[in-house]
Amino acid sequence: MTGRLRDAAGPQRVRIVGTGRAGGSFARVLADLGWQVAAPVAHGDDLARVAEETDLVVLAVPDRTVAAVAAAIESRPDPLVIHVSGSLGLDVLAGHPRRGSLHPLVSMPDPSTGAARLRSGAWFTTAADDEDGRALLASVVAALGGHGVAVADEARAAYHAAAVAASNHLVALCGQVERIAAPTGVPLSAFLALAGQTLEGVATLGPAAALTGPVRRGDWDTVGRHLEVLDPDERPGYAALAELAARLVPEVDVPAWLAAVRAGDPPEPFAEGADPRGDEAVS
Repeated sequence: MTGRLRDAAGPQRVRIVGTGRAGGSFARVLADLGWQVAAPVAHGDDLARVAEETDLVVLAVPDRTVAAVAAAIESRPDPLVIHVSGSLGLDVLAGHPRRGSLHPLVSMPDPSTGAARLRSGAWFTTAADDEDGRALLASVVAALGGHGVAVADEARAAYHAAAVAASNHLVALCGQVERIAAPTGVPLSAFLALAGQTLEGVATLGPAAALTGPVRRGDWDTVGRHLEVLDPDERPGYAALAELAARLVPEVDVPAWLAAVRAGDPPEPFAEGADPRGDEAVS
């Protein structure tokens, strides 16, 4: 793999702005693959001459600071200046003649893990405003053994929202699983095994065909019983996900009480001795 990158046509020198998880991950993996990785540029360092004597400048900084950091770097005609943000377009790099972006669809909790994941056959979204820039980014993705797909600026926010749903929201869901399961004595690992099987099903069959459970069957009585026993703070999230599951089954009628629970304002939903699901749940 190292020879593959060293032999690739195009720039070999890189300077990375940012020493956090993303910056550290890219610094490690590019150095391992033979790039000449300059000393990292940390917060508070002088940015003006960052683009001198380099071929690629990587801005691995928080989204809210990308534009300001890019503006602080003196423009040079040759280097490709890129960011690794998933949500931002190339406009935040205004003033630099060669601009691009490279966003890895991987979670990078620390530089060591991140570097390994960058080489794990990951997907990367790319953009560049010149052909040489696109070729360079393609060579980086290829050297990492990854898969690249171009995403236009106007689609970046939607793309990043999907990435957040796939990663961050999945973690949040696992947190809810852990909280709900805590009183039962069943460990989180048992539910993670189930989640793994479910993701395999989604990969093989697609989301709609992989869906099982009460919403798939239109069994809102069971959903109502679940809501009865949940902590009130957990009910809106559970109800929202039940509604999302129902979108995969168009033939299933969703009861109105579910939206009320999701909104956090159900009409006397779980009073002792009352049916929390309302009259419409009774066939």
